[in-house]
Amino acid sequence: MTDGDKSTDQYAQIKKDTYTGLLLFYRDCDLDESILLNYKKNQILKEEGFTDVSVFSEGLSKNVRFTIATNKAINMAKINPDVAKFGFFVLRAPAYYKVLDIYKEENKTHIILLHLSMEYVPFFKYNTTAIDEQIIKLAKDRFSRNIVSECNKFLYEEEWLERTKHPIGMTDDGELFLSLETKN
Repeated sequence: MTDGDKSTDQYAQIKKDTYTGLLLFYRDCDLDESILLNYKKNQILKEEGFTDVSVFSEGLSKNVRFTIATNKAINMAKINPDVAKFGFFVLRAPAYYKVLDIYKEENKTHIILLHLSMEYVPFFKYNTTAIDEQIIKLAKDRFSRNIVSECNKFLYEEEWLERTKHPIGMTDDGELFLSLETKN
């Protein structure tokens, strides 16, 4: 086996592990502009806590929407049926994300993240795939459609708002847990 064969096999495994069965999940929160400035396109973030997300995309309950592409979300309704009303899924800690895109539409900020396995962080630090571009397009299309929709009433409940009020990848004061920036 040549080094080229190894890298082709490795790339195929990364693609399989990262993209097979990928779904989009959502988390809305209110963040100050000073916090938002810490997010950069192609940046790798580490979230030290669990990441609570919803499958419900309609409407935006806050000024920031995180769209997370992942195939590793755990359906919490299987553990506790009472949380099904939130469309509640969770990503285990620590979690790593690549910032695929950031943009504003109608005074709302949309941050699109790709969930990564820790062992693939070095690959994604320096590489972008065609699939990433497809994720961005799909997420933007849904965002544009959903920004004008009414928000799911359960995502306004205090219990959910408390779970999702924090930024991803940093403290509430904007201190990054880890940031590996890559060149565009």
